Amino acid sequence: MTTQQVWKKYADDVKHFILSKVKEPTVTDDLLQETFIKVHTKLHTLKDITKLKPWIFTIARNTMMDYFKNTNQTVDLKNFEVQTDIKEHEHTEKDCLRGILQSLPKKYRDPLFLSDIKGLKQQEVADTLQQNLPTTKSQIQRARKLIAQGFMDCCGFSLNEKGKLVGEIQDKEDCKVCK
Repeated sequence: MTTQQVWKKYADDVKHFILSKVKEPTVTDDLLQETFIKVHTKLHTLKDITKLKPWIFTIARNTMMDYFKNTNQTVDLKNFEVQTDIKEHEHTEKDCLRGILQSLPKKYRDPLFLSDIKGLKQQEVADTLQQNLPTTKSQIQRARKLIAQGFMDCCGFSLNEKGKLVGEIQDKEDCKVCK
């Protein structure tokens, strides 16, 4: 992603964030420019592009803190918590997964949670839920299939020849689960 693309996507959000703290339009413009100069010079060092937005807002926050420090102004640090969802909400697989998991019937969701999230062995899950092991195994497998089907229905994913989900996340407006 180029600096120009980053600017087009995030400049308005960052400007509103800075203006909400600084309250002076001319200072805001200066700090916005300084923020994006830093972004431009360090963009190549960002290893995980999914962390781009929080990274930019952290740069903006630090730039503002430097400004306040250099002008001997006192600020309340709790007012500087970075909110990366100011204007837009980045639609991710996690959003879809959350919706798909919530739509799972409880009899599938509970064993899956205990097994795949809590890390219990399937026999421990069966004991916890007071049911036999084959039932538990079946419920976990069914839950996994329902999740895969949810991604296919929701976001247009498909299964490849190895049975793995492949595809790209849809825009939120096109998503049937996350709307």
